[in-house]
Amino acid sequence: MRLSRLFALTPIAALLLASQIAVPPAQAADKLHVGKAINVLWIYTVVDVGIEKGIFAKYNLDLEVSVLPGDAKFQQALIAKSIDIGLAGGTSMPLSMKGSPAIAVAAYAGAPRNFSVIIAADSPIKTVADLKGKVLATATSGSVPQWLIKRLSISQGWGVDGIKTTTTGGFEASLSATLTHAVDGFMGATEAGLQLQEEGRGKPLTNMEQYVPRLITQVVTTRTDFVAEHPDLVDRFLKGLFASVAYVKSHKPESVAIATRVLHQSPTVMDKTYDAEKSMLSDDGTFDAESMKVLKASFIEMGILDKEPPDDKILTTKFVPVKP
Repeated sequence: MRLSRLFALTPIAALLLASQIAVPPAQAADKLHVGKAINVLWIYTVVDVGIEKGIFAKYNLDLEVSVLPGDAKFQQALIAKSIDIGLAGGTSMPLSMKGSPAIAVAAYAGAPRNFSVIIAADSPIKTVADLKGKVLATATSGSVPQWLIKRLSISQGWGVDGIKTTTTGGFEASLSATLTHAVDGFMGATEAGLQLQEEGRGKPLTNMEQYVPRLITQVVTTRTDFVAEHPDLVDRFLKGLFASVAYVKSHKPESVAIATRVLHQSPTVMDKTYDAEKSMLSDDGTFDAESMKVLKASFIEMGILDKEPPDDKILTTKFVPVKP
């Protein structure tokens, strides 16, 4: 009896064994080295949300994230191929006109609600009018914050150099220079200013959106060779990124909790930042024409280029609009 049962079960066992052999092993996710051009922006925590919530994993991507101290270091890492793709300031786009292989593949964020003039709590500066002739720090030369300082100066009728600028190489250095009064303040992340205000060490003097209501402040950037060799990776990263944007916009508590942990800031500050900045995030990466005009004008005002560049030299639209 036992022997007959054994023979009766043998075909079933064989079938199960065959089915197990036929199942291929799970495919390993593709590793992608992603850079952030600065470590204090709330809008960059969308990447962290996407990783933690498994959104990028749905596109079979395993992200390794590096945080760089400013656009200059970001571009160096991109050229050195220590990162493949990432988030950087829009004013870095014309570097491709100077021989860099960098190219923007999507617009990421619009009007600069996330940038403010930040001063020390004990600063004698009380209003924007008091900034005339003063020195404000930025992390990097030729960056969005530096251009914003010049736009602020022009808006006050002081000309492009009515407010002086100096570069420090990073947020921490700009903050230290401000708190020790080596400079009069710095152009930095609004959320950092709110955190300093909560701590009683500093405060935002003015937000920059009112001076520049249309702009592409942040873009997704990679290299031309990476686009040519790995278009599928670029496409999947963008889908994961903008799927993460959609998640962030509809899941405030979860997103604030992650940002609080990543940026080491208070939940109150992150809550305010979320409300103020979520709408500046693009839904699909499209390069808005009016915002591009302002951005291109900034290249000339900053002395980066002599004339406006053609679109196909600084960006590609082959991946946008992104449809996750």
